Amino acid sequence: MKIRDKNPLLAELIGKLVEKGRQEKVPLWVAVAKKLNRPRRKGYEVNLFRLEDHAGGKEMLIVPGIVLGTGELTKPVTVAALKFSRIAEEKIKKAGGKCLSIEKLMEEKGVKGARIIG
Repeated sequence: MKIRDKNPLLAELIGKLVEKGRQEKVPLWVAVAKKLNRPRRKGYEVNLFRLEDHAGGKEMLIVPGIVLGTGELTKPVTVAALKFSRIAEEKIKKAGGKCLSIEKLMEEKGVKGARIIG
């Protein structure tokens, strides 16, 4: 996969995701890398009301972009994203959920049952 982003940190993250996905044979990481490798004008911005609609109970969601604070979240979900707005982070924690960066999720946890929202 050709990495198109000029941001060196994002390009490094995309490279790590592709490498880990191929080494561990986890296609989810490659899919997240492809979604992060889009042009900035076509990036993902996901509001909390959308997470509320798609989340079950204690679930793990991956957003290959920015999580914004419009709407309410009542379910305790773990959300991994590139960035969080301050309000979105507060609302997720208030609902009993966790906010993680994609890189931290990649290092710490398995992704069994995780879904990509974006």
